Amino acid sequence: MVQLLPALESGEETTLVGGQAVLEGVMMRSPHAWGIAVRKPSGEIVKHSEPLERPSEKHKWMGWPVIRGVITLGHAMKLGFRALKFSANAVLEEISVGEPGGKEPGKKMEITGWMATLNMIFSILFFIFMYKYLPLLATTELKRVNPIFGEQFLFNFVDGVIRIAMFLLFVWGVSLWKDIRRVYEYHGAEHKTVFAFENGDPLETAAVQKYSTYHPRCGTSFLMTVMIISMVVYMFIPVTTFWARFAERIALLPVIAGVSYEIIRFAAKNRSSLFAVMTAPGLWLQRITTKAPDDREVECAIVALDEAMALEKQHGGELVIA
Repeated sequence: MVQLLPALESGEETTLVGGQAVLEGVMMRSPHAWGIAVRKPSGEIVKHSEPLERPSEKHKWMGWPVIRGVITLGHAMKLGFRALKFSANAVLEEISVGEPGGKEPGKKMEITGWMATLNMIFSILFFIFMYKYLPLLATTELKRVNPIFGEQFLFNFVDGVIRIAMFLLFVWGVSLWKDIRRVYEYHGAEHKTVFAFENGDPLETAAVQKYSTYHPRCGTSFLMTVMIISMVVYMFIPVTTFWARFAERIALLPVIAGVSYEIIRFAAKNRSSLFAVMTAPGLWLQRITTKAPDDREVECAIVALDEAMALEKQHGGELVIA
C-alpha cells in the first residue's frame, strides 16, 4: 500500500510534471518522458530515463473527462512500480548475498519482473481488503448490535469514517519506521522540486529548498479525495446485503477514481475554489507523508527532473507552465 500513495501523482496534462518517492531516490515524469535518480549506498547517484507515450494522443477517447483519470491511474501505477523496481535494484546492487568466506560471495540480489508483479498484485489486494472489506465488515457488525446502523445514510457514513480512520492509522504507523521516513523525505524533495519547476525557478538546491513539501496534486490528496467521494456516492445506492455492498465498492472504484482525478486536477489550477477546499484534508495529511528533505535528497529530485525534461524536449516539444 505504501507504493500506491505516491504512484498516483503523475500528471497527464501537458502543463504538469509529477513524480514519486522511491527507495533512496525520486522518479519524475513529464507528459512524454520519465527520469529517475537513486543514491546508492556508496553515495553515487545512478539515473535512468525513457520516453513515454501519452495514451490520449493515440486514442482520443482516453482523454475524455473521468476516463482519462482511470487511464492515468493505471499508467501511473505501472510506471510507479517500474521505478520502485529500479530503485530497489540500485540499492541492492552493492549488497552481496554471501557472507565473507561463504559459498557465493559477491552474488548480487535483484528484484525480478515477476517479483515486482506479485508486489503490485499484493498491494492492490491489500488495498481492497484493508479499505473496502474490513470497514464494510465492521459496519455490518455494528448494524447487528444496533439496527439504527442499518439506515442507508448512517451505514455508509460510519463505513466511510472507519475507512478513513484505518487509512490515517496505517499512514501514521508506517511513518514511524526509519526506512519509510526516508521515503517521506524524498517525497518532500519531489514536491519541492515540482513547485520550483512550476514557478520557473532554477532547479538548484537552494532555490528548491525554499518551497513547501505540501502539494495539491499529491497521491495522498488523491486517496483522501477518493475516500470522501466514496462515502457520499455509496449513500445514494440502495443495496443492503453485505456482498452486494462489497461488489458495489469494487465496481464503482474506477468511476470514483476518475471523478477524484478531475477534482484534484481542477483544484490544482483553481486553488481558491470549493473543490480545492475538498482536497484540503489531503494537504493536511501530507504533514505525515512528507518530511523536510536534506540537500542530498533534493539533489536526487533535481537530477530526476532534469533527466525527464531532457527527453521531454526531444519527444514532446516545449512545456508552457500555466
